[in-house]
Amino acid sequence: MNQPMLPGGQASQQGPIADDGDELHFCSTCAFGAVCQQYGYDKAALNALHCLVEHVGPFHAGEHAFRLNNPFNAIFAVRAGMAKTYLIDERGREQVLGFHLPGEMVGLDAIYPARYPCNAVALDTVYFCRFSFPAMATLAARMPDLQVQLFRLLSKGIGTASLLAGDFTAEERLAAFLVDLADRYAARGFSPTRYRLSMSRGDIANYLRLASETVSRVLRRFQDGGLIAVDGREVELQRPAELRHVARCILHG
Repeated sequence: MNQPMLPGGQASQQGPIADDGDELHFCSTCAFGAVCQQYGYDKAALNALHCLVEHVGPFHAGEHAFRLNNPFNAIFAVRAGMAKTYLIDERGREQVLGFHLPGEMVGLDAIYPARYPCNAVALDTVYFCRFSFPAMATLAARMPDLQVQLFRLLSKGIGTASLLAGDFTAEERLAAFLVDLADRYAARGFSPTRYRLSMSRGDIANYLRLASETVSRVLRRFQDGGLIAVDGREVELQRPAELRHVARCILHG
């Protein structure tokens, strides 16, 4: 199966990687680049705000960008690879909260408590853009649209967290998971039908509140039915319209 594709069609060996831009221009997946450019700010102009954006990494699989209750001083955006957010309860059980792709933000939910309310760990080799939140707050005072964009991202995160809260079947949950990943990759210029599952089957099951055996069984059922092709961790959606139909009650479409 082909590797996930970079913008422009180049194959990725490790996983999707955002276009880094250059000294003046923002990464292609940057959540704030368009807003800053609208107000005439390029990277050089933002340097005056104490390095608003800093590239950090690599974080290798199992390494943390931040941990629960660390003081909050920055928002992270994935540049390459995939990160997972999770909690450990008092009995030592893990609860997976989400998986984050290139261009997606991690740590927005730490703004109010001023401490990170979860852990963020690399699932493969991950690079981040690190946004200084004090500098971003200063910039937002000059650029109201930047504040609006922050609110939008926060609202989207709340909506995503409640996506699977209903009484849905295992088939609906897994179909929605696969289609949602495909849509998120496509929105960032990557292949809309082929991608790598950097997370384990156990992580997927945990996130979807299913048993690992159920996830494996439904994946086999989808594969036997010709809806997907699976090669190790590589997945291809062969009949995405039918998968979307299975997931319609969750995806509302």
